[in-house]
Amino acid sequence: MSPHTTSSPQLLDAPNQERTHWLELPPHRSSIRVARRSIGARLSAWRLPGDLCADAVLLVSELATNAVRHTLSARILCGIGLITDQCLRLEVHDHDRTDRGLPRCEPDPDDESGRGLLIVEEIADSWGVDRSRLTGGNAVWAHLTA
Repeated sequence: MSPHTTSSPQLLDAPNQERTHWLELPPHRSSIRVARRSIGARLSAWRLPGDLCADAVLLVSELATNAVRHTLSARILCGIGLITDQCLRLEVHDHDRTDRGLPRCEPDPDDESGRGLLIVEEIADSWGVDRSRLTGGNAVWAHLTA
């Protein structure tokens, strides 16, 4: 599955703020751990199936890692939202206004990194990148269903 660019709604368009959760984080490696914990806690509070929660935390971690490692953003935004009781939307926004596209690579079997978007492709039902209305940078998003 390849990324898609769409005019899909941003999480802040969700009518019920009880069904969304946002974090604004500095672009540090330690922020990835904070994002995983915060998103995991919110997903647990929503009482979603364990497999869905685990996949969502993994995807947010991979997307946030890309934002931290591959952009010059001063802050990153991580968001999740319940589209339906069984469907999640995940978003990570950066402030990178360049038009470089997403980092793609073909890692060697012994490489310890470089597989983030391959993981996103494999796990997400759909995913893509849009220009962020919130930051002016990239908004990388993914949908997951139980």
